[in-house]
Amino acid sequence: MRRKTGFKDSAAEFERGLKEAGKEKFVLRLYVTGMTARSKRAIQNIKKICEEHLNGRYNLEVIDIYREPILARGDQIIATPTLIKKVPMPIRKFIGEMSETERILLGLDLHPKK
Repeated sequence: MRRKTGFKDSAAEFERGLKEAGKEKFVLRLYVTGMTARSKRAIQNIKKICEEHLNGRYNLEVIDIYREPILARGDQIIATPTLIKKVPMPIRKFIGEMSETERILLGLDLHPKK
């Protein structure tokens, strides 16, 4: 006699999870200080990374800490530019011009396209 354990077929669940993992939506916040050259480079770099590797699966919010200092305080921003990956978990922070693509991809748990 077989007992019901309440568990579904774990192999099928795992396969389904793998398919859905590539479809996760990313929620990103990029904090900048005005429209300086450094801020503009960070915005361009992260947009390029997102378009190439997340293709429509992201929401990027650019926040100028001069205009919205309360948000910066809430996210404990101590330097700019700073990118925060809010979703999917875990939360991660990146500081700089976002020019080190491989480091950003690794931190976002993405693999570079070959």
